[in-house]
Amino acid sequence: MIKIKAPAKINLFLEVTGKRPDGFHDLETIFAKIEIFDELSFQKREYGGFSLSVNGMPAGSGELKDNIVYKAAMKFYEAFPDIKPSADIVLDKNIPVGAGLGGGSSDAAAALLGLCKLHDVDSHTYIARLRKIAAELGSDVPFFLVKGPAAIGRGRGEILEPLEMNGRLPYVILVYPPAPVFTKEVYGRLKLGSSEEISANVKRMEAVAESLKKGNFIPSESGLFNRLEEPVLPFRPDVAEVKERLAAAGSEAVLMSGSGASCFGLASSRKKAEAIAARMAENSEYRVFTAGFAKI
Repeated sequence: MIKIKAPAKINLFLEVTGKRPDGFHDLETIFAKIEIFDELSFQKREYGGFSLSVNGMPAGSGELKDNIVYKAAMKFYEAFPDIKPSADIVLDKNIPVGAGLGGGSSDAAAALLGLCKLHDVDSHTYIARLRKIAAELGSDVPFFLVKGPAAIGRGRGEILEPLEMNGRLPYVILVYPPAPVFTKEVYGRLKLGSSEEISANVKRMEAVAESLKKGNFIPSESGLFNRLEEPVLPFRPDVAEVKERLAAAGSEAVLMSGSGASCFGLASSRKKAEAIAARMAENSEYRVFTAGFAKI
């Protein structure tokens, strides 16, 4: 049996630079993987065909054929027509859904990599083909094919520049309120910044990336930013409250991840992160995690 870990991501910076003719938006963002994982297991089927079973999804999550892992497997076998479909896939969910953490996208990328291993396909040799499949599955999926902890994302997120994270990195306190946020609604309410503001923010993002590369990233001075907070926080007081509580509990920087609903705080030590997490967990409705940045 082959097992693949699928990490969550947070966005350390996210600016929306414009709306595209295809209906998507152009972004400038810093993706970073964190040590909160789903896990996918793969086993070859002797008589062909493939199946997917999912553990840990909320009730009423839809039909399996609508799951992005199922779609990824279908596209994998279409892209490699010489391989006979023959896999049993089990997805164990831990990353919250509708949380701005890329859980589904990460699962899809892990499905592609797991099927490569199962069928002795060299993922490095066929990375261009895998990236094409990933981009068809979703804007965040290609990031999870990038080796290493982080990347700058441009276009709709699929144009990627791997980003080194050096020096002593902070710990992440992640809090998910009890209800998801739906990305389509967020972008429907989004108002773009002025060209001057966008240009200034892109420069700020480049400074954050440079500090991560040089190993002198300081959370309290980092200037993290997420444009999507503007169309979320006024309409979701529970998300705004999570952000406020993380700051009040002592986080050195606080931001909503992606399109929400989760927010994260950064702390310079594990001890401090665990103390903040304990305070946040006093609200029994929250799902609270502490994590480092993932290197995979």
